[in-house]
Amino acid sequence: MEQLLTLDNLVSLGLLILLQAVLGFDNLLYISLESKRAPADKQAMVRRLGIGLAVGLRIVLLFVLMKVIQYFQDPLFGIHLDGIIETTFNLHSLIVLLGGVFIIYTATREIFHMMTLEEEAHEVKKPQSVGWIIFSIVVMNLVFSFDSILSAMALSDVFVVMAVAIVIGGALMIWLADRVSDFLQKNRMYEVLGLFILFVVGIMLLSEGGHLAHMQIFDSAVTPMSKATFYFVIGVLVATDIVQSRYKRKLLAMKQTLGGNA
Repeated sequence: MEQLLTLDNLVSLGLLILLQAVLGFDNLLYISLESKRAPADKQAMVRRLGIGLAVGLRIVLLFVLMKVIQYFQDPLFGIHLDGIIETTFNLHSLIVLLGGVFIIYTATREIFHMMTLEEEAHEVKKPQSVGWIIFSIVVMNLVFSFDSILSAMALSDVFVVMAVAIVIGGALMIWLADRVSDFLQKNRMYEVLGLFILFVVGIMLLSEGGHLAHMQIFDSAVTPMSKATFYFVIGVLVATDIVQSRYKRKLLAMKQTLGGNA
């Protein structure tokens, strides 16, 4: 514990907690949307248990990565088709790529469900298995963990400092998860915005995985989406949603006014 209470380590701890909070935004959004597939009376439990298990596994993952980080970077296999695709996969790139594919699939599936809402209004939607939803949350939490853990390892080499930051970050996620989920439940219109943000997260992971795999498609290298670009795109999506909502309210108000005058 004395190792944690030095000035350098306390500063590192503060930076790591901030890092966990910033990088945990997309994870939190995924958890809030995914937990809605569970029965209503078990959704809060699913979120807390899923995050709790994921925090424990994050610490295990941190310990493993500190010991065997080089094995995650070792080449596994490659695809070499001249002029079409050149790539060499390692374990890290495969995990990130698969995570991106799964998130895009999840977002696309939910968007299509929303588009068929009228057809499904007459059907009773069967809740998904609680165990499967918790498993999905834990697995995706670990996928999101790679970037945050590798970034943490760049800021500190003290296991205790990084583990404490992960625990505090997990506690914040548990505290915020119910609030984010309640907000989305009360403001259903923002679910569409959340799903498209999730879609962008999937694209970001695909670009990161392609970069890690040194992928070239038609002789053009795949470059990772920067965090600045990601947050700019999210800002544009949020601004567009706000403008569209206000414009729609004004149109409704004008229609009611014209209808009353008629």
